[in-house]
Amino acid sequence: MSLLRGVVAWGALALAIAVPLIAAAQSPLLQWREPLYVIAGFSGIIGLALLLVQPLLIIGVLPGIPARRIHIWTGTALVFAVVVHVAGLWVTSPPDVVDVLLFRSPTPFSVWGAVAMWALFATAILAAVRKQLGLRIWRFGHSVAAVVIVTGTVVHAWLIQGAMENVTKGALCVIVLGAGAWALYRRRVWRMIR
Repeated sequence: MSLLRGVVAWGALALAIAVPLIAAAQSPLLQWREPLYVIAGFSGIIGLALLLVQPLLIIGVLPGIPARRIHIWTGTALVFAVVVHVAGLWVTSPPDVVDVLLFRSPTPFSVWGAVAMWALFATAILAAVRKQLGLRIWRFGHSVAAVVIVTGTVVHAWLIQGAMENVTKGALCVIVLGAGAWALYRRRVWRMIR
């Protein structure tokens, strides 16, 4: 039975990530874009996909791997994906990225993306000083930042009319939100406040 659960869990994860990526790769909007812009865009999609992997790792529903260690490596990959996403967009359109980073952009999706990015960087800093903070403070701070990251990223992705196809993008966004909420519930984060 556990083998079947593992196959189903890994299969569902692969499907949830692969279908939106394949749909985005077939977008007609990519035909006239520079390769660097496409790489930056797909780094964002991969970042969204990694946000699905993270909570599943931490609550242990992906069997057969050292979940905690992979969670750390996936977090590092997520930071890298965001850096590639922003750097690629910076090279293709520096004024737009400056406006986003300084919260001057007129597009709402930019604000959500910037908030999620800064929360992700704050989480990376928290991870670096984890031992000095203590487990209780670390878990609470990490969980609050995760809520901001997931919410900001999902809203950012949803508002962008780009290469991602709407149905598969919407499905991935809902699954990411659901996985994040499930992880918060399973970890009972709110009990750490008392």
